[in-house]
Amino acid sequence: MRYTLAIMRLTSFTDYTLRTLLHLGSNPGRLVTIQEIADLHNISKNHLMKVVNELARNGTIETIRGRNGGFRLAHEPKDINVGAIVRMSENDFYMAECFDPNGTPCGLVKACGLKGVLGNATAAYLAELDRHTLASLLPEPRPREAPVTVHRRKAA
Repeated sequence: MRYTLAIMRLTSFTDYTLRTLLHLGSNPGRLVTIQEIADLHNISKNHLMKVVNELARNGTIETIRGRNGGFRLAHEPKDINVGAIVRMSENDFYMAECFDPNGTPCGLVKACGLKGVLGNATAAYLAELDRHTLASLLPEPRPREAPVTVHRRKAA
């Protein structure tokens, strides 16, 4: 029997949110534009505007208006928790209809252990995301090389 790795799927909104934050974290100290990220990832500017508006609304990024405007992280990458960002950007974590309080009631609710298993899996998934910050997802900065000192021999 072959098993394949099952991956929980994030919405496009969350995917774009994480891509935006990774780009900002990789470009500290400069303003980034929606167009720049849209071109980099070949994604819709309209979707990115919604992402940027939400990130600005919740204080994760700061926006600068004007001709030379853009946006940047409002906090250090080490202070931005991935789990919190995913929770903010996802609509829900209903793994099955039985999790949705507005969904159709299940006739097996009293005899089914699936809801508990899926609930534990979701909790473990979110706990793993909580262990990470934006900084932990960014590549390590390359150490600056020490200056090379050239020693010249004195002519004899």
